[in-house]
Amino acid sequence: MFSILRQILHDGVLTEAPPEIDPELQAAKRRLSDEIARRFRRSLFIREIDAGSCNGCELEIHALGIPYYNVEAMGIKFTASPRHADLLLVTGPVAKNMEVAVKRAYDATPEPKLVVATGDCGCTGGIFGESYACCGRVSNVIPVDVSIPGCPPTPLRLIQGILAAVGGSGDRDQESGIR
Repeated sequence: MFSILRQILHDGVLTEAPPEIDPELQAAKRRLSDEIARRFRRSLFIREIDAGSCNGCELEIHALGIPYYNVEAMGIKFTASPRHADLLLVTGPVAKNMEVAVKRAYDATPEPKLVVATGDCGCTGGIFGESYACCGRVSNVIPVDVSIPGCPPTPLRLIQGILAAVGGSGDRDQESGIR
């Protein structure tokens, strides 16, 4: 223990330099912030729904809140109620036990509502496919506007997918995900 304390006193405080922000990330964040302000004139409220995933996508979604990505500064807020949401961010294949809950969340979301399927499981059903316990991809249960492939998709891909959904342009493809 004393050797560790001596080492700390000898070396002093050692910290790393902050990481440089990726220019592609900066551009995506700026476009998303501008699009949210143009379309919603307020913050974009997202209701994240885990429909039966392994939580890999949830970890990447939670990473959006760290200072490096800081989606809160772009005007994105996560809400617990679909009644306050503008966008549903659905992860995982839809388990049979979650089918009714996903449909209710979709019905409770006010118009105009956007739905983003996240991860390979949400986009295609992944390794689970369709079975007695699984409905498969999210689009088998509710209409999907944008799919974000990846296992799990990176936070940058999540930001780009949300931008594609909010942008409302024809720059999206349900089967292959975002472009």
